[in-house]
Amino acid sequence: MPLDKPYLDVPGTTIFDAEQSRRGYHLNQFCMSLMKADNRERFKAGERAYLDEWPMTEEQKQAVLAQDLNRCISLGGNIYFLAKLGATHGKSFQQMAGSMTGMSEEQYRNMMIAGGRSVEGNRHTGEDGSAQAHRQPQGSSDKKGL
Repeated sequence: MPLDKPYLDVPGTTIFDAEQSRRGYHLNQFCMSLMKADNRERFKAGERAYLDEWPMTEEQKQAVLAQDLNRCISLGGNIYFLAKLGATHGKSFQQMAGSMTGMSEEQYRNMMIAGGRSVEGNRHTGEDGSAQAHRQPQGSSDKKGL
Protein backbone atom coordinates (compact mmCIF):
# COMPACT_ATOMS: atom_id res chain seq x y z
CA MET A 1 0.00 0.00 0.00
CA PRO A 2 1.57 3.33 -1.05
CA LEU A 3 2.19 6.02 1.51
CA ASP A 4 -0.12 9.02 1.58
CA LYS A 5 1.90 12.00 0.32
CA PRO A 6 -0.14 15.17 0.84
CA TYR A 7 2.98 17.23 0.10
CA LEU A 8 2.71 16.30 -3.59
CA ASP A 9 0.07 19.04 -3.85
CA VAL A 10 2.54 21.91 -3.31
CA PRO A 11 2.94 23.76 -6.63
CA GLY A 12 6.40 24.09 -8.08
CA THR A 13 7.89 21.82 -5.42
CA THR A 14 9.46 18.39 -5.66
CA ILE A 15 10.02 16.87 -2.24
CA PHE A 16 13.19 14.82 -2.02
CA ASP A 17 11.76 11.85 -0.14
CA ALA A 18 12.85 8.21 0.03
CA GLU A 19 11.26 7.44 -3.35
CA GLN A 20 13.07 10.32 -5.04
CA SER A 21 16.30 9.29 -3.31
CA ARG A 22 16.06 5.78 -4.75
CA ARG A 23 15.12 7.11 -8.20
CA GLY A 24 18.07 9.48 -8.32
CA TYR A 25 20.74 7.47 -6.53
CA HIS A 26 23.07 7.05 -9.54
CA LEU A 27 22.38 10.56 -10.84
CA ASN A 28 23.37 11.99 -7.48
CA GLN A 29 26.44 9.75 -7.24
CA PHE A 30 27.50 11.02 -10.68
CA CYS A 31 27.15 14.60 -9.43
CA MET A 32 29.21 13.82 -6.34
CA SER A 33 31.94 12.38 -8.56
CA LEU A 34 32.40 15.91 -9.94
CA MET A 35 33.92 16.97 -6.63
CA LYS A 36 37.21 15.50 -7.91
CA ALA A 37 39.12 17.62 -10.43
CA ASP A 38 40.13 14.65 -12.59
CA ASN A 39 36.47 13.56 -12.89
CA ARG A 40 35.42 17.11 -13.84
CA GLU A 41 38.09 17.13 -16.53
CA ARG A 42 36.98 13.74 -17.86
CA PHE A 43 33.34 14.84 -17.89
CA LYS A 44 34.06 18.11 -19.68
CA ALA A 45 36.24 16.28 -22.23
CA GLY A 46 33.44 13.87 -23.15
CA GLU A 47 30.16 14.37 -21.32
CA ARG A 48 28.26 11.50 -22.92
CA ALA A 49 31.13 9.04 -22.52
CA TYR A 50 31.50 9.93 -18.84
CA LEU A 51 27.74 9.66 -18.25
CA ASP A 52 27.71 6.24 -19.89
CA GLU A 53 29.98 5.01 -17.09
CA TRP A 54 27.06 5.53 -14.70
CA PRO A 55 23.97 3.27 -14.52
CA MET A 56 21.56 6.18 -14.90
CA THR A 57 18.45 6.07 -17.05
CA GLU A 58 18.67 7.52 -20.54
CA GLU A 59 16.20 10.20 -19.44
CA GLN A 60 18.51 11.22 -16.58
CA LYS A 61 21.49 11.36 -18.94
CA GLN A 62 19.57 13.51 -21.40
CA ALA A 63 18.54 15.89 -18.60
CA VAL A 64 22.19 16.24 -17.54
CA LEU A 65 23.33 16.84 -21.13
CA ALA A 66 20.60 19.47 -21.58
CA GLN A 67 21.58 21.01 -18.23
CA ASP A 68 17.86 20.90 -17.37
CA LEU A 69 17.96 21.08 -13.58
CA ASN A 70 14.20 20.94 -13.16
CA ARG A 71 14.09 17.69 -15.12
CA CYS A 72 17.03 16.32 -13.13
CA ILE A 73 15.14 17.06 -9.92
CA SER A 74 11.98 15.41 -11.22
CA LEU A 75 14.11 12.33 -12.01
CA GLY A 76 15.48 12.09 -8.47
CA GLY A 77 18.27 14.64 -8.47
CA ASN A 78 18.92 16.50 -5.26
CA ILE A 79 19.70 20.20 -5.69
CA TYR A 80 22.69 20.02 -3.36
CA PHE A 81 24.24 17.26 -5.45
CA LEU A 82 23.23 18.99 -8.70
CA ALA A 83 25.11 22.08 -7.50
CA LYS A 84 28.30 20.13 -8.35
CA LEU A 85 27.10 19.91 -11.96
CA GLY A 86 26.41 23.65 -12.05
CA ALA A 87 29.80 24.43 -10.57
CA THR A 88 31.45 22.21 -13.18
CA HIS A 89 29.86 24.45 -15.80
CA GLY A 90 31.02 27.59 -13.94
CA LYS A 91 27.60 28.53 -12.57
CA SER A 92 26.84 29.88 -9.11
CA PHE A 93 23.98 28.46 -7.08
CA GLN A 94 22.11 31.73 -7.63
CA GLN A 95 22.51 31.43 -11.41
CA MET A 96 21.26 27.85 -11.22
CA ALA A 97 18.22 28.82 -9.15
CA GLY A 98 17.40 31.64 -11.54
CA SER A 99 17.53 29.26 -14.51
CA MET A 100 15.15 26.91 -12.71
CA THR A 101 12.53 29.63 -12.27
CA GLY A 102 12.81 31.11 -15.74
CA MET A 103 14.30 34.29 -14.27
CA SER A 104 17.60 35.98 -14.87
CA GLU A 105 20.10 35.85 -12.03
CA GLU A 106 19.30 39.49 -11.20
CA GLN A 107 15.53 38.92 -11.22
CA TYR A 108 15.90 35.89 -8.98
CA ARG A 109 18.20 37.74 -6.57
CA ASN A 110 15.82 40.70 -6.38
CA MET A 111 12.85 38.40 -5.74
CA MET A 112 14.68 36.69 -2.89
CA ILE A 113 15.84 39.98 -1.36
CA ALA A 114 12.22 41.13 -1.45
CA GLY A 115 11.18 38.06 0.57
CA GLY A 116 10.69 35.40 -2.13
CA ARG A 117 7.45 34.30 -3.70
CA SER A 118 4.25 34.97 -1.85
CA VAL A 119 2.43 31.96 -0.41
CA GLU A 120 -0.85 33.52 -1.55
CA GLY A 121 -2.28 31.35 -4.30
CA ASN A 122 0.59 28.87 -3.92
CA ARG A 123 -0.50 26.62 -1.10
CA HIS A 124 -2.11 23.96 -3.30
CA THR A 125 -2.00 22.95 -6.95
CA GLY A 126 -4.72 24.67 -8.95
CA GLU A 127 -4.67 28.05 -7.22
CA ASP A 128 -3.63 31.14 -9.17
CA GLY A 129 -0.33 32.12 -7.52
CA SER A 130 3.02 32.85 -9.14
CA ALA A 131 4.42 29.36 -8.44
CA GLN A 132 1.58 27.55 -10.19
CA ALA A 133 2.58 25.48 -13.21
CA HIS A 134 0.55 27.58 -15.67
CA ARG A 135 2.59 30.64 -14.65
CA GLN A 136 6.01 28.97 -14.86
CA PRO A 137 8.27 29.11 -17.91
CA GLN A 138 10.64 26.38 -16.73
CA GLY A 139 8.51 23.62 -18.18
CA SER A 140 8.56 25.06 -21.67
CA SER A 141 10.97 23.63 -24.22
CA ASP A 142 12.41 27.05 -25.08
CA LYS A 143 13.79 27.81 -21.59
CA LYS A 144 16.12 25.10 -20.35
CA GLY A 145 19.55 24.68 -19.00
CA LEU A 146 21.90 26.34 -16.62
